Amino acid sequence: MEELLKGNLIIIGGAEDKKGEKNILKEVCSKIDKEKDELVIATIATDLPKEVGAEYRSIFEKLGVKNINILDVQDRKDAHEIHNINMVQRASLVFFTGGDQLKITSLLGGTPLYNVIHESYENGCVYVGTSAGASVVSDTMIITGDDEESPKKCTLKMAPGLGLMKNVVIDQHFAQRGRIGRLLVAIAENPESLGIGIDEDTAIVVNTKGEFRVQGSGAVYVIDGSTISFTNVSEQNPDEILSMFDIKMHVLKNGDKFILNTRQPIKEEKQK
Repeated sequence: MEELLKGNLIIIGGAEDKKGEKNILKEVCSKIDKEKDELVIATIATDLPKEVGAEYRSIFEKLGVKNINILDVQDRKDAHEIHNINMVQRASLVFFTGGDQLKITSLLGGTPLYNVIHESYENGCVYVGTSAGASVVSDTMIITGDDEESPKKCTLKMAPGLGLMKNVVIDQHFAQRGRIGRLLVAIAENPESLGIGIDEDTAIVVNTKGEFRVQGSGAVYVIDGSTISFTNVSEQNPDEILSMFDIKMHVLKNGDKFILNTRQPIKEEKQK
């Protein structure tokens, strides 16, 4: 990763704890002044925006956030509405819910709201995404691919994401849905990118120095394709099993860190 990130990100692998300790959602709330700042819940990815918006509003209210708005874009014309544009401009934190990541990019791409999202991020707004909202943060995102299958050469559909985080491909619900194969295919096709697989109830908290810390009950898997010496990936014989040599993988747990610019993991610092 050549450049430092513009702003802060929290990327959640989905199914974060909403009823117990809520540690990840507490971390989200800690990034803003709960009395003064505005938190926006973006329900763009989901087909149940009212229900999902109400659920997260209730959680964030119980965690002490006073100013909460719902950004509901279900049509491209909604991404031109001045009310929605102003909402994002005022926000200190924007939280993308789960659903369908392609819905986010297809509704926002090329619109004034898309431009404002990038402007607010560069001006320090914290962006948070869970599940589909996690995948969309990267510049290239996985749309569909085989779960719990051996990696095959050309079984993956990918598309441009929002591009808030460069040179990474993020996958979510990682261990729970057996997605190692599809992330390996993604990195075989895009070896310059880091593959980051995030388990459920697990997040990476990314800062402007280009470092992230793992938080949550699961693991984060980082796949580095820069060392690949051979791969058979191509459009010929797409159902053939993928072959790939000399790929590097790190598995990180709660408290471990990773430096994106140097592609170096750092183990959890024990409290003395």
